[in-house]
Amino acid sequence: MGTLCDVPTLLRHLGYRVYITSHDAGEPPHVHVDLQGASAKFWLKPVRLAYTIGYSARELRAVERLVLEHETMFLRGWHDYFGT
Repeated sequence: MGTLCDVPTLLRHLGYRVYITSHDAGEPPHVHVDLQGASAKFWLKPVRLAYTIGYSARELRAVERLVLEHETMFLRGWHDYFGT
């Protein structure tokens, strides 16, 4: 497992940065999605919003579509990183 400083980026797409953080190890699989000061956390399997800060409803729908499109890759990245 990585150190507390590790923030593995799983995807950069149209300005979005999708990543996981090492201090989330005890939680169910999820990703964080940031864009220009806005942030959201999405649980994976099934994809559902955990929280959001700064995204409009329209932007949030686009973020959710992005997470849904890449759910399998994000789950694989989570399990590879945390060794689960």
